[in-house]
Amino acid sequence: MKQRNFWVILTGVIIGIAALALTLLGNPGNMGFCIACFLRDTSGALKLHSAEVVQYMRPEIVGMILGSMIIAMISKEFKPRGGSSPMTRFVIAIVVMVGALVFLGCPLRMMLRVGGGDLNAIVGLVGFIAGIFVGTLWMRGGFTLKRAYAQSMTEGLVLPIIAAVLMAMSVFLPSLFAASESGPGAMHAPILIALGVGLIVGGLCQRSRFCTVAASRDAMMFKDWSMLWGFAAVIVTTIVGNLILGKFNLSFADQPVAHTDGLWNFLGMALVGWGSVLLGGCPLRQVILAGEGNSDAAVTVTGFVVGAAICHNFGLASSPKGPTVNGMIAVAVGFVILTLVGVLNREKA
Repeated sequence: MKQRNFWVILTGVIIGIAALALTLLGNPGNMGFCIACFLRDTSGALKLHSAEVVQYMRPEIVGMILGSMIIAMISKEFKPRGGSSPMTRFVIAIVVMVGALVFLGCPLRMMLRVGGGDLNAIVGLVGFIAGIFVGTLWMRGGFTLKRAYAQSMTEGLVLPIIAAVLMAMSVFLPSLFAASESGPGAMHAPILIALGVGLIVGGLCQRSRFCTVAASRDAMMFKDWSMLWGFAAVIVTTIVGNLILGKFNLSFADQPVAHTDGLWNFLGMALVGWGSVLLGGCPLRQVILAGEGNSDAAVTVTGFVVGAAICHNFGLASSPKGPTVNGMIAVAVGFVILTLVGVLNREKA
């Protein structure tokens, strides 16, 4: 247990330091790492949506997938598996992305926003924990997406190969991709540094099993508090780092890429928390599992990318001005979808 706590805390500290460094090197404020935002930007780079301010092939995502894959192969934990309700996972992933983009960030960015003094993220954190609690009730009630099965090495390598090829194409054939000239998509750290940081974080997350959802879920269901150490480590590291750098701003207003609508910050992250429990892990954890050869996680990551495109093509994503009416309706529909998924995938005693 002590060794596990060491790796979890180390991962949290490195994520916090990496996020601070990437922000200093060009990433948007309080967005050194955000799985939802980075997949949204990547979706835009692939021209799946036309929101010009959020289009960029994010190297961090590719690095995390490849870093996880490399460490999994070295430790002989690269074991391709899948077949656990893939289309249901795809739908839940879209719902989770809706919640994240109404809040304006995944659970990891929520933690970084807390570390930057963003009080809106505290509201989101409360919603996130509430959503996780609801998810654990479904788990206790018999919810399951059934077992996964061993698959071929080829199946496990599909997403890592696609990620690597797209990254290479974006560097050598940039004209094939969309790229923002302003807004968050135009703010990024140098490619090689971002890729390298992604590799390190991906490898550490694979080694520690770091998951933002597991921190609360495991405490609620199994009285296992170990993952909470990593959760706290990210927040404490970013608070200390932002204080040293003079970037800590304790307020609701004037926060980078954030809005002040408390109700929808709460509900957006509640949707993310609930959906992530049903998926078996947060967006960060799904990216890491995809690198380990889990094809169900690969389908989930694909669902995140499609979900981001849907959010921007249909006006669901929030802006610093606040959530949209379409986004509010989508969150409500998302709760209905998760309820139906829960009912239809509940094993009876």
